[in-house]
Amino acid sequence: MRISLTYRVIISALVIGLALLYALPTFLGKENPLQSVLPDKEVNLGLDLKGGMSLTLGVDMDKALSSSLGQMGENLRVQAKDEGIVIIRPRVVGSNMLRFYLLDADKAKRLQEIIERNYDNKLSIQGKESMGQGRIKYTLSMTSEYRNKLKEMTLDQALKVMRNRINEFGVSEPDIRRMKGNRIQVQLPGLEDSERAVELVKRTAHLEFRLVDEDSNAQKAVRGRPPSGSELFYFAEQGPESKNPKPIVLKKQVLMTGQHIADASVAFNRYNQPYVSLTFDDRGARIFERVTGNHVNERMAIVLDGKVYSAPTIQEKIRGGRASITGNFSDQEAHDLAIVLRAGSLPAPVNVLHERSVGPSLGQQSIQQGVTALVVGGLLVLVFAIAYYGIGGVIVDLLLGFNMLIIIAVLAGFGATLTLPGIAGIILLVGTAMDASVLIFERIREERRKGMSPAKAVDEAFVRSSLTIMDANVTTILAALILYQFGTGPIRGFAVTLTVGTFASLFTAIFVSRTFFEFWLKRKRPESSFNL
Repeated sequence: MRISLTYRVIISALVIGLALLYALPTFLGKENPLQSVLPDKEVNLGLDLKGGMSLTLGVDMDKALSSSLGQMGENLRVQAKDEGIVIIRPRVVGSNMLRFYLLDADKAKRLQEIIERNYDNKLSIQGKESMGQGRIKYTLSMTSEYRNKLKEMTLDQALKVMRNRINEFGVSEPDIRRMKGNRIQVQLPGLEDSERAVELVKRTAHLEFRLVDEDSNAQKAVRGRPPSGSELFYFAEQGPESKNPKPIVLKKQVLMTGQHIADASVAFNRYNQPYVSLTFDDRGARIFERVTGNHVNERMAIVLDGKVYSAPTIQEKIRGGRASITGNFSDQEAHDLAIVLRAGSLPAPVNVLHERSVGPSLGQQSIQQGVTALVVGGLLVLVFAIAYYGIGGVIVDLLLGFNMLIIIAVLAGFGATLTLPGIAGIILLVGTAMDASVLIFERIREERRKGMSPAKAVDEAFVRSSLTIMDANVTTILAALILYQFGTGPIRGFAVTLTVGTFASLFTAIFVSRTFFEFWLKRKRPESSFNL
């Protein structure tokens, strides 16, 4: 369908006007006299340009599977108890086996029905062994389908928690993405406090509420082994590495976890010392009320990442779903703890596999060198275009400027990140955009040599060249999409600018260029003196 010149001018002016509107904040900065009328978005600079930190984290998947299996064992014990079936000592063997004992062999069939009803496609019975006196030892394992599903869920949850923590930490334009092999890549441009960021990112923030084993002697447990069903812990302010560790023995049964935390904030006691105030969601409030009601006058420990922060005595049933974590916190420590609890606990521990820091001076040097390469390469193309094509070269130079403007505007509008490979992609696009114009101009020359009028030659050149240009650029876009799908940070930066620039090149070379030619032909009306 042929579009009239009037509509071409309107569409071209509208697109270029919007591009200018979105690109200006990048050139002027957010603090500019026009900030009230301009969009508040600008192009983000990547780690290699702005400096900062890059972390590669490994998720401990065995620990995640083991924790999930242990939780299922505890849930199964409660579900069986609700139906009058007693199973004892559910525990995880390895990372994918659950073992427990059924005290009444006559209820084996009912227990199997509970397992099939509640854990179908999750757990499978690997073995049953009679232990005498009516007891049966069960060994269950996760199904392969559920294990794979749980791994995906664990990585997705870890990614979400990581994003929430970094966003509350206040780092601008973080780049957090999954990688192969249970890994997560975290890039934090412009970050200065690297040690605090690493601590915040890798902290598991696994919160548990457990009963204190009052019948066990903590010092004896340190010298020997805690009794069956209990574990040895240390208070947070006096860990086992200190000269005078303060041990405490807790029961293995976890009464409640931090899964149902709705909010966490820093508060201050009457001595102006900070602590972390917790608020549970509706379900968590009901669980906390039931737990505290069932264990009045017993001590309940608050355990975070394997350290005991406090072990108060429950005076009465606690309603309202509120609790607190006290300790010798500094203001910053309490603030960071509130961040990780509010953002959610990681489903498994993470380890820093690789850490890389880029100084801002190196990033500034990369920007200067990249811009220099872009300017020098662009100027050479501009000069060649005018020298070889005359008026057509002037049009090419204008189109290249519009290309750059549209690329910057799209990157800014979508909040994309510009990296050093991204600048390389823009430099490459200067050449590809020129290539499209060369095809059109050479076709115009060819049609003129056949004796066509200027208007007819332009029309025929654009019709015949457009398909070739489209074919070449579509293959480029497909290659860029594949790079984006399977590449990491720098490769994706190159793919983004290449894709955006290719679309911009198609629009300017085929649509805007033709608008210029038709407008110039209509104004000048050359009959025989039109040559490129």
